Amino acid sequence: MELELDRTQLSGYEAVLDTTVFHEETLEMIVPDACPDILRICDTERKVFLKRKEAQEGRVEVAGTVRAAILYLPDGEEGMRRVEATLSFTSTADSAAVGPQCSVVAVPWVEMAETRSLNPRKVLVRVNLAVHVQAYAAMTENICAGVLAPEETGVEQLAERCDTCVVACVQEKPFTFADDVAIPGSKPEAEELLKHRVALRCSEAKVIGSKLIFKGEAQLQVLYRTVEGALCSVEYELPFSQIMEVSGAGEESTCQVQVLLTGAECSLESGDRRSICVALGLLAQAVVREERSLEVLTDVYSTAYDLHPEVRVYSMPRLLDCGVKEQTVREILETGMLAKEVFDAYVCVGAVSQNREGARLTLSSQINVTVLYLTEEGSRVSVTRPIQASCTLDLPEGAVCSARCSCPSPVFATPTTGGIEVRFPVDFQYVALEIRRTAGVAAIRMDETARRDTSGQPSIVLRMVGPGERLWDLAKAYGTTQQDIMQANALAEENAPNGQLLLIPRKR
Repeated sequence: MELELDRTQLSGYEAVLDTTVFHEETLEMIVPDACPDILRICDTERKVFLKRKEAQEGRVEVAGTVRAAILYLPDGEEGMRRVEATLSFTSTADSAAVGPQCSVVAVPWVEMAETRSLNPRKVLVRVNLAVHVQAYAAMTENICAGVLAPEETGVEQLAERCDTCVVACVQEKPFTFADDVAIPGSKPEAEELLKHRVALRCSEAKVIGSKLIFKGEAQLQVLYRTVEGALCSVEYELPFSQIMEVSGAGEESTCQVQVLLTGAECSLESGDRRSICVALGLLAQAVVREERSLEVLTDVYSTAYDLHPEVRVYSMPRLLDCGVKEQTVREILETGMLAKEVFDAYVCVGAVSQNREGARLTLSSQINVTVLYLTEEGSRVSVTRPIQASCTLDLPEGAVCSARCSCPSPVFATPTTGGIEVRFPVDFQYVALEIRRTAGVAAIRMDETARRDTSGQPSIVLRMVGPGERLWDLAKAYGTTQQDIMQANALAEENAPNGQLLLIPRKR
């Protein structure tokens, strides 16, 4: 007969895919007729927009666009000019565990963007893309916590309390942000907006009831051409806050919220050279983890009948650490030409690599720093240099860490002896898990016709406790109970005294 079990339902999501895919996109483009010929290309600004993400059978597909603002010096005219290119991309990641019902979290970014002039009217744009893809599948485990059996069956059971970290919710919310910002009176009026960039950061996220409340800010930087033809930049911090519906998560949950661009427009208000209209399309992706504690039946036997338990191994991940580690990078970029003034500076971050030495895990990323500046001779040029950024985490061997890198704030850059000094923060966002395996009883069959035969066996045994043995092990081996052994030896606790002789009474 099958014994009735007391089961606890553990539900949530499990990660079935966690990877980063890379590829390159190129585009040949003709300069529009309204634009002058290209003399020299100075810079390529890029923004990536997530448009679609979809889980299919055996794969995840992520699609979006990269908008590149190409700044160049015109042939025979004064002042910086711009043309814009749009590159579409589709990235795929394969996994047999992925199905159409999976929830997808995708973070695309540009590692490098450059433009080469093929002739005065034609350019080649090249973009190196990376997309961090995670897929989560809904899961439900019915874990046995104990046996519901009559006392006459003589069933003895051992249950252990296990702590585990469960992804309780994977949710997303699209939203928009629109505002008008003013160029400060201390700066000249704008003739044309040449480029803008947006860095997004979620600074606070918390579950209250069935709502996830998150706050953050968009760091907006705008480079524009003045009426006199000079270059000038301005920065704004645009705060946002949103409420997202979540389910299955408690208020002590750990929330990771990633906010991405789905669109961005900046334009001068008609007839006003100091007012900039800002419109952002945003997508918040949330992964909510919750610590749960549950009883797991790990062993069972009967003092009266033969039992045949079915054992199953459960994965019980435990959250070791989760957060953001900020590093400040400070370097001098050698330019080869004396810099007089810096117009703009920004970074492109690379994927995170991991290197372990014992209990220390080092996260590293290559950061490509680009500075647009004016030389002492009056030329407007740009320089790009790679810089390595890293941080260390103290994590036990066997820990699984998922991490990505970002630069949440503007880059500070100023001319100095030998080149241009740059200083900027780098955030390493990480989640570290310890994957533990717990063997638990999943089903029990009892043979009612096979009652234990104790005839011919001594009613009491003298036995020395071996290293690592528990009273449970002794009781199971001799078909008795821990309580009977404790009573026979006047033991106050269930800890078996190593090396001590114990009287072990058998059940009759």
